[in-house]
Amino acid sequence: MDSFYGRHFVTTEWDERLPLHLVTVGYGEQNAVGREDGFPCFHWLHTVEGCGEFVVNGNRYKLHPDQGILLKPNVPHSYSPETERWRTWFLTFDGALANPITASLELQHMRPIGWEADCPLSSVHKQFGEKCRYSFDFAGINGSLEVYAFLAQLKQYGQVGGQPSLSKGHERLTPIYLLIEERYGDPGLGLEQMAETIGVSPQYLNALFRQSWGVSPYQYLLKFRIQKSKERLLEDRGRPVKDIAADVGFLDDSHFVQTFRRLAGMTPVQFRRQYSE
Repeated sequence: MDSFYGRHFVTTEWDERLPLHLVTVGYGEQNAVGREDGFPCFHWLHTVEGCGEFVVNGNRYKLHPDQGILLKPNVPHSYSPETERWRTWFLTFDGALANPITASLELQHMRPIGWEADCPLSSVHKQFGEKCRYSFDFAGINGSLEVYAFLAQLKQYGQVGGQPSLSKGHERLTPIYLLIEERYGDPGLGLEQMAETIGVSPQYLNALFRQSWGVSPYQYLLKFRIQKSKERLLEDRGRPVKDIAADVGFLDDSHFVQTFRRLAGMTPVQFRRQYSE
């Protein structure tokens, strides 16, 4: 049986200057809670066992196992058990960059986030329990790293509104990554061949890539080719730029230079000179 725990952490002025810092963490039987003024920092709560109802922003959500919700500071809310036993895990945090970090990760607020039962989020309450049990130092940098690691897992494995998680999206695109690794030097590699690799239409592949990377498959391929060209520019400093352009799949070396400048902020010759020095 899992052991219940709860920890409150002393927050110093130095902690408050960190990008993130841990305020509280705990796991146990959950009773009804009502907060008219919200919680003073970011607040995460998820169900480990049973079911509870979460009320926020005029909406009522049922939180079943492997579902949680993230709130910004000072958002009025309440929650209460729906089953005889409702066990939850919570984590609260703040920090000088807490708001921009959660925004940059595009984490959903005030809506349930779910995940697959076999992903690390399902056992995060046990992981933190072990660290609390052995007096793991959650203060300062250690606590900051723990919060960021949790938020990163939430981004990687979380699902909102029935959409697949980022992890599942990357898993499905793995054959495309392998294809690009093997054939990035082939100027004939394009959207059609990539789509055929996983048996989808070019339009659907575009949607999958934009969901996982925020760019089209072609843009991803270009970025990959430029990255490989950087390696070759430094590995073989005497090799002409036009030959390297051909090596990484560009038929036209002027197109290569133009693309390199746009993505790297300098020409291939300037890049080679700067990093040679």
